Amino acid sequence: MRHKFTRTSSISDQRKFQKWLQLLQKLFRSLCLVLGCWLILTTITLLFASSKPVDALFVLGGSIRREIYVAQQAKQNPQIPILISRGSPDPCIWLIFQREAADLQNVWLENCANSTFDNFYYGIPILKRWGVHKVKLISSPTHFPRAKWMAQILLGAQGIWVEPEVVEEKGRPANREYWWKTAFDITRSLLWAVISQFIQPQCSNMIKLTDVDMQIWQNQGFVCERQGGLGAQKQGNSHAQIEQTGARHNSLPRL
Repeated sequence: MRHKFTRTSSISDQRKFQKWLQLLQKLFRSLCLVLGCWLILTTITLLFASSKPVDALFVLGGSIRREIYVAQQAKQNPQIPILISRGSPDPCIWLIFQREAADLQNVWLENCANSTFDNFYYGIPILKRWGVHKVKLISSPTHFPRAKWMAQILLGAQGIWVEPEVVEEKGRPANREYWWKTAFDITRSLLWAVISQFIQPQCSNMIKLTDVDMQIWQNQGFVCERQGGLGAQKQGNSHAQIEQTGARHNSLPRL
């Protein structure tokens, strides 16, 4: 009797296991179907966006020469919005745009990012709010191809086509690229590409370039990169000490 009961119980357990297995298989097939449809739809959206004109400039912070370049671009195309993600100190960017006689109205500074991944983490929701379909990504040779791959994954997942623009730097780069850093960033970019469909982080430290208060900055002092060629600046009765140094304003290392 006990043997029969054990046998019946074993059969029952096998049936339950098979039902769970079938359920998991159906769930997996459903997820694959949803993922496949999403990839097809995203690909179509990207192909459509690739034929459109650039409707935003996205600058990854790390070198003041990138901001010099985008200021020159702003002078030629003042109608295109510009997002500078954790670039040089705000007053340095303001002075660059003033020197280039570029329009400041369409320029925003995002100061939340502390790494390349953060540039996209905080920058993409802003670009989405702007309704961007095609973005020009501005960085430097030492920052590619890692930044380009991350952009194509993260921006592409949002249906935004990426047009990379490489700005040459002078001298030795401030940071080096390592294969493990590239592998780590690409891996978490693939994960975030899915998660970011449901979560949109907001940067609490964002300012329009026209709202930069130069009087306050001059009173407290600030430092710009030597490559900016800004020198010492005077405005009103105060004197802004802009030291000739290649040191970056951000004390945290960029990864």
